[in-house]
Amino acid sequence: MSSGARRLLSLDDIRHEALSETSSTNSECLARARAGDRGLLWITATRQTGGRGRRGRPWVSEAGNLYASLLLIDPAPMERLGSLPLAIAVAVHQAIRQVLPAGAEALEVKWPNDILIGRKKTCGILVEGEMLPDGRHALVIGIGVNIASKPDNPLYPVTCLSEQGSAASPEELFAHLFKAMAEALCDWDRGRGIREITARWREVACGIGEKITVNLPDRSISGHFAGIDDNGLLMLDTGAGRMMTIAAGDVFFG
Repeated sequence: MSSGARRLLSLDDIRHEALSETSSTNSECLARARAGDRGLLWITATRQTGGRGRRGRPWVSEAGNLYASLLLIDPAPMERLGSLPLAIAVAVHQAIRQVLPAGAEALEVKWPNDILIGRKKTCGILVEGEMLPDGRHALVIGIGVNIASKPDNPLYPVTCLSEQGSAASPEELFAHLFKAMAEALCDWDRGRGIREITARWREVACGIGEKITVNLPDRSISGHFAGIDDNGLLMLDTGAGRMMTIAAGDVFFG
C-alpha cells in the first residue's frame, strides 16, 4: 500500500478469490506475492490440507470453518508493524460479534490478538512476512475461525461458533470480516492510527486488572494485567510500583 492507504482500502479495491482446497491460504498468498501480485487480495478455502498455526503448530482445517488470508504489500514502515496485530484483533472481534446470538458467552480479545468466547479460544491468527526479490515487503494475515467444529485434545480451552448458538456459514462470517478488516486497516492507517486502534482494543479486552503469567522465550513473569500502552505493548504490574512493558509473549490468566 502507498501512503494513500485510506483511499486504496475501499471495499471495491480489495479482491477475493475462493478456493475449494489448498495446502494453506497463507502459503497461497505468499506464492501470489512472489509472482508479482499487488496485494489487497483475500484468499479463502473450504478446506486446508497443510494449515499451520504459530510456532509451526499444525492447524486442523476441516470443512465448515473459516480459513482466510489477506495479502498486503508494503503495508507500513517496519517500525510501525508491531501494532498491526491489535488492528487485526479488532476486525476479527467485530466480524464474529455480528454472527453471535444475544445469549452467547462474552466475546473478548486476549492480548494481543486471541479471540475468546467465554474465555475459550475460537480463532487462530498467523501473520507472516517476506521480503520479495524486487524489494517489496509481502505481509499475510491468516485467520482461521472455529465455526462448525473445534480441535480435539487442544492445549487450552477452545470453542466454536456453533457451540455458542451461531448458525453462521463460513461465507456469512467472511462477508463481515471483509468489511471489518478494511475498516480496521483504514483506522490503523499504516500504523499512524495506533491510538484509535488501541482505544478500540481496550473496549473489548479480556482480563484487565487480573493476575496473569506471561511466558517469554527465556522465562515466565507474573503480575497483574494493567492494560496496554499507547503503542500497544502489554503493561504488567509486577508489584511494589513496578510496571513492565512487554512486546511479545503468551498470556495465561490466573
